[in-house]
Amino acid sequence: GLVVGSNEGRPVFLRDVARIRQGPERPEHYVWVGAGPNGADKGLDFSGTRPAVSIAVAKKPGTNAADIATAVIERFEQLRGTFIPDGVEVSITRDYGATADEKAGKLISKLIFATLSVILLVLLTIGWREALIVGAAVVVTLAITLFASWAWGFTLNRVSLFALIFSIGILVDDAIVVVENIHRHLALGAKHLLEAIPRAVDEVGGPTILATFTVIAALLPMAFVSGLMGPYMSPIPINASMGMLISLAVAFIFTPWLTNRALANTAVHLAAHGGGDTDQGPLFDLFRRVMSPFLDPRAGRRNRWLLFISVMLLIVDSAALVGNRSVVLKMLPFDNKSEFQVVLDMPEGSSLEQTARVLTELGEYIGQVPEVTDYEVYAGSSAPISFNGLVRQYYLRQGAHQGDIQVNLVDRAQRQRKSHEIALAVRAPLQAIARPHGGNVKVVEVPPGPPVMAPLVAEIYGIDYQGQITAARALRETFEQTPDIVDVDDSVEHPGPKILLRVDRAKAARLGVSQQSVAQALATVLKGEDITYLHGEKVRYPVPIRLEYAEADKADLNQVLALRVRSQNGNLVPLVEVVEQVNGSREQTIHHKDLMPVVYVTGDMAGETDSPLYG
Repeated sequence: GLVVGSNEGRPVFLRDVARIRQGPERPEHYVWVGAGPNGADKGLDFSGTRPAVSIAVAKKPGTNAADIATAVIERFEQLRGTFIPDGVEVSITRDYGATADEKAGKLISKLIFATLSVILLVLLTIGWREALIVGAAVVVTLAITLFASWAWGFTLNRVSLFALIFSIGILVDDAIVVVENIHRHLALGAKHLLEAIPRAVDEVGGPTILATFTVIAALLPMAFVSGLMGPYMSPIPINASMGMLISLAVAFIFTPWLTNRALANTAVHLAAHGGGDTDQGPLFDLFRRVMSPFLDPRAGRRNRWLLFISVMLLIVDSAALVGNRSVVLKMLPFDNKSEFQVVLDMPEGSSLEQTARVLTELGEYIGQVPEVTDYEVYAGSSAPISFNGLVRQYYLRQGAHQGDIQVNLVDRAQRQRKSHEIALAVRAPLQAIARPHGGNVKVVEVPPGPPVMAPLVAEIYGIDYQGQITAARALRETFEQTPDIVDVDDSVEHPGPKILLRVDRAKAARLGVSQQSVAQALATVLKGEDITYLHGEKVRYPVPIRLEYAEADKADLNQVLALRVRSQNGNLVPLVEVVEQVNGSREQTIHHKDLMPVVYVTGDMAGETDSPLYG
C-alpha cells in the first residue's frame, strides 16, 4: 500500500509496479535422505525421501574415536523432546568410531592368535617350559613396544596394530633361538645352567644381532617416505624396528633369566641321566631323509644342481603367473566397507534444479539396491568430508552443477555381496541414468590404504595451456577406448558463454549517465539488493526486503537491457542506449602443481582384472 508516485493525478502504489511475495531465499543447495530396503535397521521406516540436515562431528587428535562417537550419540538421545522436537528424526548415517573399534578389536584378536600360534609351535617342537618362556618373552616385548610407541607419539590404531601383527613372527625369533640353543646345550650334557646359558647365548649372539639389524635395515627406509603415504605408513617401520631392538634386548636379558628359573629342574634331570643328544627323534629322521640325498658323496653334487635348477624354474613360473594374469597384481586388496559414494558432475552452467532432478533419479535407483539401508543426497553442496575427500578435495564441491550421494550398506555379516561387488554392479546403471542429461557419474569407494586423487591419474604439463587441454582431451579419448577403464574425467571445465556489457563512455557522458549507476542497476536487478528491513513484533531477526528482477526476466537479456536508469537531468535512459554487448566465454580454472599449470585426466579400473596396473 505504499505510495511510490503519481500518474495523471492518481497515486501509484507499490503493488501496481511490483510483485510482492514473502518467502525464503532462493535455495543454493538441497539435502535429502532416502531409505533403502534395509532402512528399518537404522530406524528409517518411511518410503521415498525426506529433507535433511547433516551434522558432521570430528574428533580432536589423540582422542578415542569410539568414545567420542558414543558420547555424541548419547547426547543426541538426551536432546530428544527438548532441542529436537517431535517430528524431527535423528539418524546416525556414518559412525567411524564403531568402524575403528571393530577393526581394532579384530586386529587385537589376530595379535593374540599369532602369539598363541607361536607358543603352540614351540610347545610341539621343544617343550612346554620353553613355550612358556617364549610366550613370556613375546608378552614383555609387546608391552615394552607399545610403551615405546606411545612415547614416540603413536596412537593405538589400525596401522600401529598391523605393524605389531606384521612383526610378531620376527619378534619371537630372537627368544626362540636363545631358548632352543640353551636347551641344546643342556641336552648335550651341560650340568649347570649358569655355565650353559652364557655359552649358549654367546654362541648365537653374533648371528642374532646381525639378523636383527638386517631386518631393521630393510624396514626402516619406509619411515622416510614423503607425502601422504609417509605419515600413514610410518608406524609400520618405526614400530617394527623398535620392536626388533626391544626383542633383541629381551632375548639377551629377560629370556636367559627366565630360562634359568624355569629350566632348573630340567637341567638336573638331564644331568642325572648323563645328558645325550636328544635330536634322535621324528624331526631328526625327517631331516636326515630329506637332506641326505644332497650330502651324498657320489650323487650329492648332481642332486644339488637339480635342486638349484628346480628352484630357478619355480621362480620363473611364479613370474609367469603375473604375465598371463593368473595372479593379478594390486597395490592393496579391496576391503568390504559399509559405504560408498556416488559423485555427479553436470556440465558447468547447469541449474541447481536440473542437478537435483538427476540426483533424484540416481537416488531412486540406489534405493532399490537390496543391500542399501539409506542414502543421503547433496545437490549443489558437498557431503561431509570423507577419507577420500582429504586428497580429492570434495569439500570444494559447492557449485550448482555438482552433487554427491552417500550410500550406506547393511553390515557385511548380513549381506552376500561385498561392497566392491555392489559398487561394480551399480556403476553402469547409474551412468546410463546420468548420461542422457550430460552428467558424469563416478562411483567412489573407500580406499583400503591412503586416499589418492584417482587410481589412474595422468598429468599434462606444457608451455601452452590450450595445448595442454587439447592433449588432455586426446588422452581422455584413449582412456575411454581402453577396455575396463571407467569413471573417466578431467579437470577441464566445460566452456561457458560470457556476456560482457561495455559502457560507451562518450555516449553515456552526453546523456548524463555514470558508469557507476549502470553497474549498480544491473547488480540490483540481477543479484538483488536488500533495500531495507521489516521489523515484526514476534520476529527474532529483521526480515530483509529485497528488490530484484523476476527469474524469467533475469534470463532474458533484452529485458535486462530495457531497464532504464535516471540521468543527471532526471530523464530515464534505457541501458541499451549506453552499453555494447560483447559475446565471449568464461575463463577456465587453471590447476597448478609445483607452481606449474597442469591438466589432470583421471580414471578407474573395473572388470575382470580390476587392477589399474593393467589398464
